[in-house]
Amino acid sequence: MKISLAIKFNLVFIAIFAIGLTAIGLVADRVLQQQALEETRHDADVLLSAAGAVQNYTAQHITPLLATQIQYSFVPESVPAYSAIEMLNTLQSAFPNFSYRSTMVNPTNPRDRPTDWETEVINHLHDHPELKEITGQRRTPGGDQLLFLAHPSSITDSSCMQCHSTPSAAPRTMFDKYGPANGFGWTMNEVIGAEFVSVPMSESIARGHAVWRSLMVSLSAVFAVVLVVLNLMVHFLVTRRLQMLSRAADEVSLGKLGDVALPAGGRDEIASLAVSFGRMRTSLIAAFEILEEGQR
Repeated sequence: MKISLAIKFNLVFIAIFAIGLTAIGLVADRVLQQQALEETRHDADVLLSAAGAVQNYTAQHITPLLATQIQYSFVPESVPAYSAIEMLNTLQSAFPNFSYRSTMVNPTNPRDRPTDWETEVINHLHDHPELKEITGQRRTPGGDQLLFLAHPSSITDSSCMQCHSTPSAAPRTMFDKYGPANGFGWTMNEVIGAEFVSVPMSESIARGHAVWRSLMVSLSAVFAVVLVVLNLMVHFLVTRRLQMLSRAADEVSLGKLGDVALPAGGRDEIASLAVSFGRMRTSLIAAFEILEEGQR
């Protein structure tokens, strides 16, 4: 089967482009997914830092103001973790897929009891006290993909043991509010819970996919334009001129030594070939004239 030079050129060019586009697509997808993960991780760090800032403010400014109030009634807002949860729950109304939880295996407030997967993370942190953070991904019942960060929680301030050692040592107001079964028996410097921050990954991943699609479409459009331009260049600079030389050679081979159309102009290899072919035709004409004169 005869395959023209233009078809061979296009096949080679398309094959090279397909390989290059595939490689670029794989690398770009990996880079964009990594960027999406880092962006989500940054959002989680910001949320966790905000929770820490609220806890520090509560511990330094709110808890001391309510120190005497505990003798009359227990105020949950005096607990740093409670304030952080309440503040971030308010934030969650605007960002429903973002969440912050401060959970304990045996919490004072039953709402801080961990779920099954949170309990597994807390147990892992308890068994590996050298870990300062656990990062992972999970899916919600609705199918949304979330990135979570978990930081271990432990009692490092001995004053906290007044409320969490034994029910008899706890303030009566706290005992009356939550009962004797919750939030007691904690141990100093032992991991008893964890702070969990969950941030959605779907939006960052979707943005990465959109950028990837735009990149692939742009590269394909550039390829199409380049392919058309190169085909025009090959046609006018190579194929058409070679066809003219081919027709001229056919005419000469059939004995038609008159004027034949040769590609004119240029200083490239094809122009040099046309000049050489022209000299050969002139030499053949001169040789035939000499033969004709000899036969007379």
